[in-house]
Amino acid sequence: MSQPQIHIRVGEADFDLATEYRAAQAVPGSGAIVTFAGLVRDWHGGKAMRLEHYPGMTEKALVRIADQACQRWPLNAVRIIHRVGTLHPGEQIVLVVTASAHRLAAYDANAFIMDYLKTEAPFWKQEVSEQGAHWVDARASDDAARQRWEQTGDD
Repeated sequence: MSQPQIHIRVGEADFDLATEYRAAQAVPGSGAIVTFAGLVRDWHGGKAMRLEHYPGMTEKALVRIADQACQRWPLNAVRIIHRVGTLHPGEQIVLVVTASAHRLAAYDANAFIMDYLKTEAPFWKQEVSEQGAHWVDARASDDAARQRWEQTGDD
């Protein structure tokens, strides 16, 4: 198998799911493509979410996560796009695309990447509502989701 194509983008610009899918589809050898697109939730009284990051450090962390997935599963392509700045409920916030010859590898790698993004990527979220703004704390459920990959070691 050739070296997987890894594409990472962090920024304010939105993404087009169809365009990103076609880019993964163009990689030879792919028989399965899995996409996950996350949206800003519409929480009670929420007006916006602000996401901050450290440019350079964040991209390196995302490449490291993609590389870990490529070491565990036979992937042909990984595309990770994460938006920053001010986003409103219903807007796209993150996209993970994984391509492999077989569906199970693409599914598992996609879930692995999302679980690690939630816990290992240096993003800071602030929810803005009519009552003001507050920083979002890490969730124990996100840590538990990531830990399942450490405990099982399943490929």
